[in-house]
Amino acid sequence: MRKHSVVLFAFVVYAGIALCGEPNVGDKYASGALRGVTRDSSGQPLPHAQVTVHSVAESSDLTVVSGSDGAFAIASLNPGQYEVSARAEGFATLATTVVVVTNHQTAQMDLPLARGRTSNLDASDAGMSPAIVKALEAMQKRIDQLEAELKGRNAQARPEVATAEVPAKAVEQPQRTLLATIVKDPSAIPIVPGTLNRPEENRTIASNATPQNAPAPAAGAAPQNQAPEAAAPAVDLQTPFADYDWTWLNGNPRTKDVAFDSKFFTPEIRADLTYTYDFNKPSDDSMGGSSELFRSNEIQLEQLGIGGDFHWDNVRARFMSQFGAYSETTIRNDPSYAKGQWNLADADRYMAEAYGGYHINWMHGMNIDAGIFMSYIGLFSYYNFDNWAYQPSYVSSNTPWFFEGIRIQMFPTHHLKIEPWIINGWQSYASSNTRKGLGGQIKYTPYPWLNIISNNYGLGHDDLYTPNRGRIHTDNSFEVKYYDKPGNGLDKIAFTFTGDLGCEFGGGVSCYTDTKGGPKQSFVGYMLYNRFWFHRDTFGLTIGGGQINNPGRYLVLVPPINGESAASAAVNSPYFTFNPGDPFKAWDTSVTFDYMPKQWITFRFEGDYRHANVPYWSGAAGVTPPPGTNNGYPTQYACMNGNASGQTALSAATASCAPNGGVWFPDLRRDEVLFDIDLLVKF
Repeated sequence: MRKHSVVLFAFVVYAGIALCGEPNVGDKYASGALRGVTRDSSGQPLPHAQVTVHSVAESSDLTVVSGSDGAFAIASLNPGQYEVSARAEGFATLATTVVVVTNHQTAQMDLPLARGRTSNLDASDAGMSPAIVKALEAMQKRIDQLEAELKGRNAQARPEVATAEVPAKAVEQPQRTLLATIVKDPSAIPIVPGTLNRPEENRTIASNATPQNAPAPAAGAAPQNQAPEAAAPAVDLQTPFADYDWTWLNGNPRTKDVAFDSKFFTPEIRADLTYTYDFNKPSDDSMGGSSELFRSNEIQLEQLGIGGDFHWDNVRARFMSQFGAYSETTIRNDPSYAKGQWNLADADRYMAEAYGGYHINWMHGMNIDAGIFMSYIGLFSYYNFDNWAYQPSYVSSNTPWFFEGIRIQMFPTHHLKIEPWIINGWQSYASSNTRKGLGGQIKYTPYPWLNIISNNYGLGHDDLYTPNRGRIHTDNSFEVKYYDKPGNGLDKIAFTFTGDLGCEFGGGVSCYTDTKGGPKQSFVGYMLYNRFWFHRDTFGLTIGGGQINNPGRYLVLVPPINGESAASAAVNSPYFTFNPGDPFKAWDTSVTFDYMPKQWITFRFEGDYRHANVPYWSGAAGVTPPPGTNNGYPTQYACMNGNASGQTALSAATASCAPNGGVWFPDLRRDEVLFDIDLLVKF
C-alpha cells in the first residue's frame, strides 16, 4: 500500500506541475504572418537568402534570412499589403511579389531567384534602356559600399565581433530590389492568398500575439513591424515548434502546405486504403492482433476522414470522420460503452476526433479543449499517412489512440508543451467504473534533430466490472535525426525509440510478484524504428520492430473469435482468456518502403513478421464458427454446428455439444507473416 501511495503521490505532483505550466499553441494567429521558401531557377530551396518585406501602408521594412532549407517566416504582421523581394550571393529576384496578409492567417509563398542578377542588370529583363540600367548599377554599387562601411562601424562599436565574420542578417539591407521597384507593373503583380498551416497534434501553431508578460519596449525602440537596426530573426521564435521543420517525425504528417484555407475553416481530407495478404491464409479472411489490419486477401477502406478545423476569434473546434473499417474495429477495443444504457459505440463510432475549445494568448499560447481527441501515447499517429510504418509494434498498437474528456495544452516556451488530461478512462468513450483518469504529455524539442515525448497516466479504474483495480502507465519516446544532407541521394536518416512500463493493482492483482496481492499484472515493452529518405524525400525505407511482456494480458488486443470484443472479454473469453497470470510475450519486425511523388500521397509496401508465445494469430481454419458466421454468444463455447453451447466451462460445453459434433475451436497460430500494399492520401 505504501508503494502505491508513493506512486500516486508522484503522479499527483506531475499533474500539478502540468496544470501550472504553459499554454498550448493556438491554431490561429491573433494578427497575421508570412511564410515562404526561397528557391533557385530549378525550383530547389536556396539557403541563406536575404528576404525583404515592405509594408505598403506603413512604409516600413523587415529583413530576414532564410534558413538552410530556404524557409523563412515573419510573425505578428499587421493586416495589409506587403511587397516581398529576396537576394542572395549571386542571385536576386527581378520582380517584387505582393502578398496580402489578413488576421488569423499565414500567407504562404515561394520566392524564385535568378542567378547573376545582383551585379549584372540586363536591360532586356525589364525593357529598359541601357542608360537606366547603368544608373541602377551605379546605385547598387553605392549600396554595397554603404553596407561595407556599416560592417566596419559595427566592428568598431563591438570589438568582440571584429575577429568573427558578421552574419548576413546583421547587415542592413536595401529596402527593396531596385530594379523590381522601378519596373514593376502593378497589373502583373501576383496576389498570393493567405493559407493557414494547420497544426497537427504534435505540430501545433500558437497565437502570435505578444505575450501578456512581455516587457514593454525601451524608449526609442523601433515600433512594431518596423525593422530595428539589426535585422529580425530568420525564424519564428514565438510560435511553438515553428522554428524548425518537423515533417520528418514519426507521427507527424509530412505535408508542408495547405491545399485550401479560409478565415473561418481549414478543411482536411484523408483516405487510407489497403490490400493485405496474410500467409496463414485464414478461410474467413479475418485477422486479429492488430489495430490497423483486419481482413486478408481483400482491398479494404480503413478510413475515409473528412473534417477540419474551425477557428474564429480565439474559439476553436475540430472534427474528423472515420468511415470504413476504423468505425467498427476501433470501437470494439473499448469495453466502457457496455456499462449502463445509451449506446455510445454507435453514437461515436464515426468520429475519430471531435472537440471544441478556446485559445488563450498567454505566454506562447494555451488551448483548453473538450471532446474526443488523439492521445499519441504510443508515438505512432492514429492516421497511417503520418507514420513511418503501417503496422506498428505492440507498445503502440496495444496502447490508446484516443481519449474523451478535457485536455489543456500549454506552452511555456516555443520548444516545450505541457498537456494535462482529465478523461473518462484509458482509450474509452465512457468510464468503466466511477473513478476518472488523470494523465498528460510533455513534449520537448530543444534541437531540430531531437524530439522527446513523455506520456503518463494513472488514477483511473479502467477494468470493466472490476471497480477496485487501478492502473498506472508511462510511455516515453525520443526521435533523433542523425543525418541530414539533402540532394546527395540519401537525404536524411532518423530513428525513434519508445519504451513503456505499466501495471495494474488491487482487485486481486499486483504490480509485483506478491502472493498476498495476487498475480503480477504488468506491461513492459519497447519498439525501435530507423528511417531513410532518398532522392529529395521521394522514397522512404523504414526497418524496425519491438517486443512486449505482459503476464496479465490486460492491454493485449482481443482476438475477434466468434465476434469477441473487449466488452465481451470483460465478462468471459472462453478461447483466449484474460485471467490474471495468463502470460503473453511477443515480438515483431517489419520493413516498409514508401513512394511519395507528392506531399499529399504515399504508396506504401510493407512486410511484417509477428510472433507470440501462445497461439494468437488467425490460422487457416479461421476464427469464425461454422457455417462461417458468428452465433451471437462470444462468451460461450461454440459447437461444431455453429450453435452456442450455453456453457462457459469446457467440461460442461463438451457434454452440451456432444449431439452437435463436439466443441468448436478457432485456429490460432503463434506466428504471422503478412504483406500489405497501401494508398494513403491527405489534403
